[in-house]
Order: sequence, then structure tokens, then C-alpha cells
Amino acid sequence: MSDLPEGRGSGRIDFETAIRSGLAAAASQGWNSIVLCDADFADWPLGERSTTDALDAWASRGRTLQVLARDYAAVRRLHPRFVQWRTRWSHLVEAHACPHVDEGELPSVFWTPSWTLERLDRTHGSFVASVAPQRRALLRERIQACWLRSAPSLPATILGL
Repeated sequence: MSDLPEGRGSGRIDFETAIRSGLAAAASQGWNSIVLCDADFADWPLGERSTTDALDAWASRGRTLQVLARDYAAVRRLHPRFVQWRTRWSHLVEAHACPHVDEGELPSVFWTPSWTLERLDRTHGSFVASVAPQRRALLRERIQACWLRSAPSLPATILGL
């Protein structure tokens, strides 16, 4: 886990770099589950080719990706590669929306069973990355509380007549 950041960081570039590092580690270390949570993912590097390449390398039978947002409009508009990836790997992805929560109530988190990244301040990009079990457990509880109040969203396909 030496390539994963730990501790406090700040700034959009460092935040994006930490996300990329987490995705690369997910692929190389074979993490079974990932949870991505943010109000809209507008400033996450989800649309980059390196992101979808890392997710392709990670994707395998028995793995799950949960994605939780207030709204997916920014994802559709800004991250078309991720939307296509989500369609290809729909059997691994659960995407939910929780539109009725306040933006501050929904944490901005990259969660795995081994490592977490929580953005504390969206404006300044300050975040905390950690392998501490207690921090992971508390973040998982916060995410789960929102997930239980959410509904499926960002469908893999749009059916029409």
C-alpha cells in the first residue's frame, strides 16, 4: 500500500491524484469492493482514460462498485467514458441517487475495505486518506445511512419505444 496516500492533503490536483492512486491500487491489489460517494462527481477524474483503464483492470467476477450521488447530471455531461464503462460492466455496478439529502450530508468518499479517501472541503480540496480500520468503519456507516435512503439511478441502459 505504499503507493497510496495517507494523511491529510489539499488541492484539487492532489485529490485527483489520490483517486487515481486508489483506482490503480484497487486493480493491482484486487480489492473486491469499492464505494464512490459524492454529491455529483463533477470534479473527480472519472472521465479520464486512465480511470476507465484502471477500472477495466480491476473489474472481475465477484467484485462490486457502489456509486452514490445526489444527482448524476454532471457525470453524464462531464464523464462520458465512465458512463460507457458503467454500461459495459453493469453487472458489477450499483448506482444510486439520494437527491433529498443536503450536499453537506452526503460524504465525498472513495471507500474500500483496505483504504479510504474522504474529501473534507470541496472548495479547497482538503482530504484525509487512511488505512485506519476505525475511520473506514465510521465512513462506511455514514455512506450506508445515505444508501438506505437512496434509489437506483444512472441506469446502464435507457429503454424506450
